Amino acid sequence: MFKRSLGTLLPISSLPAKYGIGTLGSEAYNFIDFLAKSGQKYWQVLPLGPVSYGDSPYSSFSSFAGNPCLIDLEIFVNEGFVEEDDLRDLVHHDDEHVDYEKQFNKRYDVLRIIYENTKTSYRDEILEFKDNNKWVEDYALFMSLKYKNRQLPWYEWDFGIAGRRHEKIEEAKALLSEEIEYWIFLQYIFYKQYFLLKKYAAEKGIHIIGDIPIYAALDSADVWCNPHIFMLDEFFRPILAAGVPPDSFSAEGQLWGNPVYNWESLRKTNYSWWIERMEFSLKLFDAVRIDHFRGFDEFYAVSWGSLNAVNGRWMKSYGRELFSVLSERNKNLNVIAEDLGIITESVIKLKEDASFPGMKVLQFAFDKNPMNPYLPANYEKNCVAYTGTHDNDTLKGWLEKLHEDSMDYVIKSLGIKWDEFSDTSNLIYEIIKILCKSRADLCIIPLQDFLCLGSEARMNTPSTLGNNWTWRVKKELLTDELAEKIKLIAVKTGRY
Repeated sequence: MFKRSLGTLLPISSLPAKYGIGTLGSEAYNFIDFLAKSGQKYWQVLPLGPVSYGDSPYSSFSSFAGNPCLIDLEIFVNEGFVEEDDLRDLVHHDDEHVDYEKQFNKRYDVLRIIYENTKTSYRDEILEFKDNNKWVEDYALFMSLKYKNRQLPWYEWDFGIAGRRHEKIEEAKALLSEEIEYWIFLQYIFYKQYFLLKKYAAEKGIHIIGDIPIYAALDSADVWCNPHIFMLDEFFRPILAAGVPPDSFSAEGQLWGNPVYNWESLRKTNYSWWIERMEFSLKLFDAVRIDHFRGFDEFYAVSWGSLNAVNGRWMKSYGRELFSVLSERNKNLNVIAEDLGIITESVIKLKEDASFPGMKVLQFAFDKNPMNPYLPANYEKNCVAYTGTHDNDTLKGWLEKLHEDSMDYVIKSLGIKWDEFSDTSNLIYEIIKILCKSRADLCIIPLQDFLCLGSEARMNTPSTLGNNWTWRVKKELLTDELAEKIKLIAVKTGRY
């Protein structure tokens, strides 16, 4: 699937930005130029959907919609559709962190001004967009109702609306017609800007890897519009909650809180919702990483309302059938399987039968087992290697927290002569080189590791709320010198 190459992991929200959050604007184009100058071929991003409470891109109001906060506003200033003074409240003087509260409270006011000033300018294009994106009207109705209901989750709305009774839905559409058009407009603008960026990336030889969370958020247009494909009761309350069982990292397991799929119902529809989701994602991206791939073989669930993930059970899912249908419809099913954690033989077989590359995360390699699959010497060719993911500490932060004996073991396992390195930054680059010399078809390095940043730049700490997803890169760090340094690694390891 991948030619031997190198790429960077960086969320769009983490790009440099004048107005507080990275967007699809000029700094995204500059970053693509940086990737091209540094000899890289891939840019991996996190999910692009509109985020809800907690700001996690893995908990979105829609599996199809784009996050309006990522819309570039400066283009509308340049075109005279909004005054720069209207954007003054979005300026965030901390250029290393996103203030999501400010974005939520202020950005939509600016977007409303833009809508009012441009809504007649794009009428024909928006009609075409609606025709080509059947999901968008349901999403726009969902968001309109959400704001009308003071941001309450959909299952706390009027029961007739929550249950999508025909007469109630038609009444809501008539009452909220202008609001619905506003939310559709935001999606039209988002995807217009996104596909222009993707076109530019392709011209520069950069492929974009997207990310698909396996589950949908309970408070989402996905679940509200498709309750039959989730395990809900007659009052639209989830019966089971998704998660993973206890392991060496967590005595109580991880309780994600998403509703789980009703795989029997999905089968009866010939997996139409998943097929639509995957095919839409494959239009957006050159390849997609599917989070928690094990869930397509079997999924772990606990009773809804459980306080932890201890008393759950594994249940069968029909991923093999789903991927069979998808492969028949799509010749190039470019999927990366997130196969981390405890993986069974049946999951391995599912991945291998589909020819999907799995993931190898260096930070998981050092358990004193010489056959550990995450050790670079043990990688197979058809895999994607990472120093760490968005859920790991940065490489520098991880190294600095190791006890002396653990550090010695890491150095020995990788065949590094520690006395040759005067500081941690040199060691980090030696580790990146070792990863790039491995057999893995593709190596993805979080930008924080190329920059040798510590734990202050960590993207996410799993099972915690607050202080996650906020890191942004300072513009002045993306230098020509750094690009040359990375390109030299790509050339010397045969990834250029």
